[in-house]
Amino acid sequence: MEILTKSRMGTLLIAFAASSALFAQNKGSDKPQSQAIVLDARQIVSQSLVAAEHSWQARNDYIYMERDEDRRLDSAGKVQSQNVDVTKMTLVNGIRFEQLMEHNGQLPSAEDQKKRDQDLEKLKHETPEEQAARLRKDQENRSFLRDLLAAFDFRLIGDETVAGRPSYVLEASPHPGYHATGKYAKLFSRVQGKLWVDKQDFGWVKVDGEVTQSFSMGLFVARVQRGSHILLEQICLGDEVWVPKRLEVRASARILFLKSLELDRILTYSDYRAAADGPYSVKK
Repeated sequence: MEILTKSRMGTLLIAFAASSALFAQNKGSDKPQSQAIVLDARQIVSQSLVAAEHSWQARNDYIYMERDEDRRLDSAGKVQSQNVDVTKMTLVNGIRFEQLMEHNGQLPSAEDQKKRDQDLEKLKHETPEEQAARLRKDQENRSFLRDLLAAFDFRLIGDETVAGRPSYVLEASPHPGYHATGKYAKLFSRVQGKLWVDKQDFGWVKVDGEVTQSFSMGLFVARVQRGSHILLEQICLGDEVWVPKRLEVRASARILFLKSLELDRILTYSDYRAAADGPYSVKK
């Protein structure tokens, strides 16, 4: 199950897929919305999806640091195990490469270094077929963006300044009768929350939501329980490029319907720098 493994990409993708539209219906009012508000909300979300696609592509041209704190808790909230990895996200021939710098405060082991060198060599000699497969997978991972307008009914509930950025605040509910088509689209009917959209360039400033219905992942080996929570905060690097700053995943899961597991995982991102050979590099 991706959300419960050390796969950073799996965690981030699930967070985007499950939380990029974690918007719950405003249940405090039974008054019908005006048509103007409905259109405004959908227009905001539509423009935010264009901005999200732009940022996703641009992010591939940046190098940065990632700190991954992964804690497993028992039912009483006591820490059973904890791992902290510090990884440098670099680019090799324009391809993302994860270089482990520290594991629990220690330098990588000889085994980790050997595996890193092997992965690096493999990446340097990627075949055209492997490149095509990687690009197809990336497109598949982004495909959920196209489903959001159909998957949710949106409501604009106000505005708020977040980290000095004036933002729209949106809530929405899963659209009744929506049939999931993408890899992660099945999550849409099982989440709720809020989305903050920057008023200037429509980037996602913050997403806050939780799982409202449990769902299975990893060929039904694990089941994410109701109440699992996701918080994503982003920053703008300029040129309308928004990137993750902090991602918190607090999940409850049941493995093989027998063992309960509590996950408290926090990923923080820093030191973003445009790659020298990327289209978003700083020109001197």
